[in-house]
Amino acid sequence: MPPSKTLLAAAAFLAALASPAQADGPYRNPDNKNPNDVGEGSYPVPYKMPVVAEITASLDRIRGYLDAATPTRIIDKKSGAPITDLGTPVADAIVEPSKGDFGITVYEMGVVHAGLMRARAVTGDARFTAMTERHLQFFNDALPYFRAQEQQFKLERANSFARMLEPRSLDDAGSMCAAMVRARFAAIGPDLSRQIAVCGDWVANKQVRLKDGTLARNRPQAWSLWADDMYMGVPALAELGHLGHLGGQRKYFDDAVNNVLRMSHYMFNPQLNLYTHGWNANHPDAPQFFWGRANGWAVLAMSDLLDVLPPSHPGYPKVLAQLRKSLQGIAQLQSGSGLWHQMLDRNDSYLETSASATFVYVIAHAINQGWIKPTTYGSIAQAGWNALSARINAQGQVEGTCVGTTFASDQVYYYNRPTSVHALHGYGPTLLAGAEMIRLLRNPAIVVEHRLRTYHYRPKDAAPASEH
Repeated sequence: MPPSKTLLAAAAFLAALASPAQADGPYRNPDNKNPNDVGEGSYPVPYKMPVVAEITASLDRIRGYLDAATPTRIIDKKSGAPITDLGTPVADAIVEPSKGDFGITVYEMGVVHAGLMRARAVTGDARFTAMTERHLQFFNDALPYFRAQEQQFKLERANSFARMLEPRSLDDAGSMCAAMVRARFAAIGPDLSRQIAVCGDWVANKQVRLKDGTLARNRPQAWSLWADDMYMGVPALAELGHLGHLGGQRKYFDDAVNNVLRMSHYMFNPQLNLYTHGWNANHPDAPQFFWGRANGWAVLAMSDLLDVLPPSHPGYPKVLAQLRKSLQGIAQLQSGSGLWHQMLDRNDSYLETSASATFVYVIAHAINQGWIKPTTYGSIAQAGWNALSARINAQGQVEGTCVGTTFASDQVYYYNRPTSVHALHGYGPTLLAGAEMIRLLRNPAIVVEHRLRTYHYRPKDAAPASEH
């Protein structure tokens, strides 16, 4: 007599209980030297000690892809013919579109330049900043032409340099302003002081703010705050303070600190240690949505600020405390793959690259700066980088990045935002993450032990981890 459906279902259930919970994956841990260790298992992403040469090669693939994808030429938009006479502007002149919609003046490109400069600093390879130098030289050469074009033809937003000639938002001004100041400190490219002044003036003096000075937007609703704007505004203010601190420019540092603290007051959930994506003054009790990339922008802004804020500034310990709380909340939500979810607190949302890369960078950087302990966070950064490295394809494209996203009022929107290799948001953070992991692996104050098939980061003078 054949078994009933009930008996078959029960047998299947018992078999599932007896099966290993961890499904086989394509990766094994090469640091486990016992090839017969059946208990080692396999992993869905690499689980191993990262290798500096491999990280460098991954970053170089990204550099090469972006370099090829971002031409810096002026062309006629109708014929596609190059325009070389920069003495006489024509209405149809545009910057040649990039391959993959990677605009050379967008805020995401400012993060790319930050990543390229970081990669050069840790590898010593000047090729990493060749694209940055090319872009900045093009700005220097082309801005006068497009300024004259605007004066003559009044193209407004159709002008290829509209974001730089007349910023109208933090997205237009903040990230690229910070990148240009950093390039000036690193002696990369020409002196763009005039453009730094234009974009810096927008962030410091023209962006809409709440009455308490918090950087705000009037979209999607009036008097809205976005956690993203911690990055769109704070690093620019910090770098303006950095640029002028010897001349008494403390007001920029004060403004940057106050915005971190005020935005955290409005948007940070102290129970979860996470930032909600946004806040509306007219709807302060609206549901909270913990979008991954918004939290990435927030911690990256605090990290960038602490890099240049004098430790004697009264806001320094407050920003550092806020960063530590944020990283604790983020770290404990890392998934079993090493990446983080699109909605940090929702395990059924997809695993997203740009947020994950930003978290890896900030955690690794905070360890290297001595802001957090390697014993607590080192292996988290390592696991995150290993998972992230699997999303850099052979062409140097970064996969799995959520496309541009507004501040929304429902989970369905966030859950279903598509991913694309043409979403530039993932490239800068991945460059930053890889570069900082190289620095972490070379950190002379830290020792990494491989025990019981996992990794223990500890200060060099601390006692070795024990096995039980």
